Amino acid sequence: MNIKRIIFMSLGLICFGLGTVGVVLPILPTTPFYLLTVFFFANSSEKLHTWFLGTELYKKHLDSFVKKRGMLMQTKLSIIFTVSLLMSFGLFMMSRKGIWIPCIILVIVWICHIVYFVFFVKTITKDEQVAITQE
Repeated sequence: MNIKRIIFMSLGLICFGLGTVGVVLPILPTTPFYLLTVFFFANSSEKLHTWFLGTELYKKHLDSFVKKRGMLMQTKLSIIFTVSLLMSFGLFMMSRKGIWIPCIILVIVWICHIVYFVFFVKTITKDEQVAITQE
C-alpha cells in the first residue's frame, strides 16, 4: 500500500470519527466531516468508500444532500444553530479583546453561511428523504 492511500485512509477515519461524535455533540458539525470522509475514502480504498456509502449515518446525514442537493428542515436548522453558536462564541471572545477586523470577517462568513443554507440548499420533506434512501 502506498503512502498516499495510507494518508487518505487515516484522514478518512479521523473525519469519520469526528463526524460520528458530531452526531451526539452539537459542537461538531456532522455533514462536513462526513463529506470529507467520502472524499478521503474514495481516494484511499474502494472497499472503505462502498462501506461508508452503505452506513445508516451516511444515509441519514448526507445521502439526500449528495443526490438532490437538499436537506430536511431539521438538519438545516441543526447545522445553522451549531455554526451560529460556535461563531458567536468566537465573536464574543474577539470583541472582548477589541479585535474588530476578524469580528467583521466572522460576521460576513456567518451571513454567507445563513444565505447558503436558506437559499441554495433545497428543503426536502421526510417522504422525499425516504424515497432518496430507497433508490
